[in-house]
Parts: sequence; C-alpha cells; structure tokens
Amino acid sequence: MKKTSIKEMPFFYDRYIDLVSKDLSVLEALTVSKNSLASIKEKLIKFQDVQYQEGKWTPKDILQHLIDVERIMSYRALALARGEQQELLGFEENKYGKETNAKYRSVEDLLEEFSLVRNSTLAMFKSFSDEMLLKEGLCSGIHVSPLIFGFICVGHIQHHINVLHERYFN
Repeated sequence: MKKTSIKEMPFFYDRYIDLVSKDLSVLEALTVSKNSLASIKEKLIKFQDVQYQEGKWTPKDILQHLIDVERIMSYRALALARGEQQELLGFEENKYGKETNAKYRSVEDLLEEFSLVRNSTLAMFKSFSDEMLLKEGLCSGIHVSPLIFGFICVGHIQHHINVLHERYFN
C-alpha cells in the first residue's frame, strides 16, 4: 500500500510522513531507506561524539534513538495489525536516551543493529495484508494504523539525517 492510502494524516506524525517524498509502497519505502544511514557512515564516525550544543545528543545517541523508535513503531504496527483495542502508550524519548550506553558503542555496531531491526521490520510488514495495514487504533490520542507507523519509520530516519547534516556535518 502507498502513502496515498493513508486516509488522514495524523497530527504530530505528519512531519515525518511528509518527508517520504515519493509515492512508494510502504515496503518500497522501508527498503529504499534501509541503507540511508550506512551512506553517511564516514561522517557519523567523524562526528560520533560531537554535541552541537550542550545537552544535545551525539550522532551515536541519535543512532540509538533511531533503533529504539523503529522498535517501538514496529511494535505499535504489530499491535494494531493483530487487532489491539487498547490505546497504545507514548514514550519519552529523552528519558529513553538517558538510559542507553550508545557512548560505549561503535558507529559500526549501531549501524549493524539498525540493519537487523530494519530487516525485522521489513519481514513483519511483508506479512501484513492490506486489511491489516489499515486497521485503526489510538496512540496517545492520535488515530493511527500500521501503514502510518511504517511510513513514520522511514520519515523519522530522514528527519534525523536532515538534522545531522544541518547541525553536525557542516
């Protein structure tokens, strides 16, 4: 299913979905964006421990955040595809960020983990029927679907790549 199959752009998440520029299917978008982090590996290594401002994340922290968010969005997609009726909970990204050990990991290790997580996300989305992709539910008061979470996974990465280029790699 394509981005145009999303009935209503969800508040807050639309800023990520809008970054998926082509009208690709969710599987195509997830596949195309799979290597987007690997393509900036050298810059990630060069600036791995840089904070562009006091208290801001380093590129390694951002990589860990991307891994965490992909896992959370995948779980949410799975829950809705399986018919979960309870409202899904949000999470506090900064609290999650404080509880990692990204500073002790290499960029290569983080990229490897991201690749494994993305492969798992792809396998899960391949298993969903169109009907499953369009099942709706609530997450933090916002109407969402598995399809939406798939496109969030793609756009969220692009958002952070843009931040890396604007604030770290210049």
